[in-house]
Amino acid sequence: MTAVGQQVTFRKTVSESDIYQFAGVTGDLAPNHVDEQFMAATRYGGRIAHGVLVLGYTSTASTKMLELIGGHAVSLGYDRVRFVAPVRIGDTITVRYTLARLDQERGRAYSDIEVTNQDNTLVLVATHVLAFIRDKPSD
Repeated sequence: MTAVGQQVTFRKTVSESDIYQFAGVTGDLAPNHVDEQFMAATRYGGRIAHGVLVLGYTSTASTKMLELIGGHAVSLGYDRVRFVAPVRIGDTITVRYTLARLDQERGRAYSDIEVTNQDNTLVLVATHVLAFIRDKPSD
């Protein structure tokens, strides 16, 4: 039985190919992500991953949580997303996805997300809202 406070994790090393594939799919070829020389001269000291790419990794954790909760759901969105530190090529990020609240009446699950890097530096926080898919009412 899944209870509030249940947590799942997902860990991945962010590669250069992850960043370039994401840039290609989204069309976001900003220098932040693809121009090492430009970024080396900034306070970041080099390229950083797209924030939305890092947020996308949290989807894996939500799927793992749904396996524990049971049923099927769609994402209603992410609230209070904050990119609090950069993620660099070669960083290993860990997504911690914690069930914060279940609203059975509305068919919603609310989860807190924290993403850290290999140094345990917090890089992203958010709240995720899932809506459970219910059967269509019969006529």
